Amino acid sequence: MRSIQRTLLWWLAAGLLAGIAMATVLIYGQARQEANALFDYQMKQVAAALPSQFAVPVAPPFFVEGGAGADLLHADEDVVIHIWDGSGRSLYLSHAHPALPARAELGFSNVSTAEGEWRLYSMQLGPAVVQIAQPMSARRTLAARMALRTVAPLLLLLPLLAWLVWMAVGRGLRPLREIATQVRARDASSLAPLAVRPMPDEIAPLSHALDQLLARLSHALDTQRAFVADAAHALRTPLTALQLQAQLVERAEDPQARREALGKLRQGLERLTHLVAQLLTLARQEPGAVTLPHDPLDLPDLAAGVVADMAQAALDREIDLGMDADSLPAARPIRPIRPACPIRIRGDADALRILLTNLIDNALAYIPRGSRVDVQVRHVQGGHEVELVVSDNGPGIPAAERGRVFDRFYRLPDAPTGGSGLGLAIVAEIAQSHGARLVLEDAAPGLRVRVTFPAA
Repeated sequence: MRSIQRTLLWWLAAGLLAGIAMATVLIYGQARQEANALFDYQMKQVAAALPSQFAVPVAPPFFVEGGAGADLLHADEDVVIHIWDGSGRSLYLSHAHPALPARAELGFSNVSTAEGEWRLYSMQLGPAVVQIAQPMSARRTLAARMALRTVAPLLLLLPLLAWLVWMAVGRGLRPLREIATQVRARDASSLAPLAVRPMPDEIAPLSHALDQLLARLSHALDTQRAFVADAAHALRTPLTALQLQAQLVERAEDPQARREALGKLRQGLERLTHLVAQLLTLARQEPGAVTLPHDPLDLPDLAAGVVADMAQAALDREIDLGMDADSLPAARPIRPIRPACPIRIRGDADALRILLTNLIDNALAYIPRGSRVDVQVRHVQGGHEVELVVSDNGPGIPAAERGRVFDRFYRLPDAPTGGSGLGLAIVAEIAQSHGARLVLEDAAPGLRVRVTFPAA
């Protein structure tokens, strides 16, 4: 596995070396400019300081007796001094360089020879002409030495800088090691937030994200434990009843008693099947259990489909089940009336069918024969919200009990047999997952359930 500390060290060291190399090139270029200016000035000074004897018409050639001029002429072996008189006769040559031009161009100039490039300076000294020559390699050598002397301390400090970078990066990454140590020391049941000191700005988002993940995992485990406890509580009684009914079937001596016992056993199995289906639906609607798709859908069309599916159950109980005329979609042949604008929301169609089915089924179970159940879908709040209303003219729910009917397995004292107490709990979970408001109201007489969704 690649080390962040080692990676940062290598990249910082490479960047530092690249910076030193660029600095060396820049310093070398600047040093060459300064060396050129300095040597050009020295060449002028050497030419101006030559003995005045070279300015007389006749002067001894090729040598200079001891005196002030000798030291200047022989001060640097790289500098070549050549002097001519007015007739072109050579008066002095410090050391032979036949590659240099025999005639001088006044002022500064550069000459390329077999020995490299030379810098020349020529001036008129009375009737004589003085030429000072110097190889450009001497100037480059001096510039390189100046650049190296400037950069050498940085190169010597490079190991110290690498050590400082290693320590600084290690100290900066210490909070990550603390987080890793705490996470490694935990078991599967320890989901409390990480007890770490205040993190740097770069690491704080990771720490907060881990705390949020642990909180979500803790909530998911609590939900799972609650569901297991609820399922165990709900299934214990039906399973015990099924066991007793099976024993009654075994003990039945005549065919009539056996048929009655088998009928009760079948009813118990149907109730248990319904309970298991409700439990599975509740588990699927738990917050965070699954990610439900929220696609645009036509709520009146969905409601009309559920009402049509529940029509036979309503007829069997002699209950009038119908939809408000303004809520019917145009595609339904029952009554071709359509709202002025489509009534659409975002949600999961399967979950919303379960919501409406449970509301209608609860109404059918609690109201007496000959009653009615109405379903209505409409825009409210200027079209920004959509209401789904299920109302009946049955006995309703007392105001003191309305806050508890959404609890799991809670049933009203006068509730009919066969229910599981999960219908409205499932409705509440689905409404919450869709960001909807769920309200129970008096219908005078009866109960009105109002579910308000954000409009698509």
